[in-house]
Amino acid sequence: MESQLLQYAPVLILGALAVAFAAGVLILSVALGKLGRNSKIKDTAYECGMLPVGDGNTRMSVKFYLVAMLFILFDIEVVFLYPWAVVYRELLADPATRNLIFFAMLSFLGILFVGYLYALKKRAFDWKS
Repeated sequence: MESQLLQYAPVLILGALAVAFAAGVLILSVALGKLGRNSKIKDTAYECGMLPVGDGNTRMSVKFYLVAMLFILFDIEVVFLYPWAVVYRELLADPATRNLIFFAMLSFLGILFVGYLYALKKRAFDWKS
């Protein structure tokens, strides 16, 4: 029993060293960070020698991100469509899977098209309004 527990000693030592290293690095960065305080001019953004004008972090509309997510959603369609198109000719040779593979992809595209129509109806693609 005692020898089995001793087998875990290197793992415990490694865990203790990892925690000690993380804590030491954090403490060291706080200690060294107080030594090197920057001035306000050093903390401003550098834009090719010009003084920055305006806010660096402009807020984007939520609709912009919605359009981006819809693009990703409809773009992932190709991930499923391309391999199907590659093996479709081979699957046509087997009469048992001929109709199954065609209607499976047709139903997939149908559901995707219904989602596209829903997004159009909700004006999700128009992020300027």
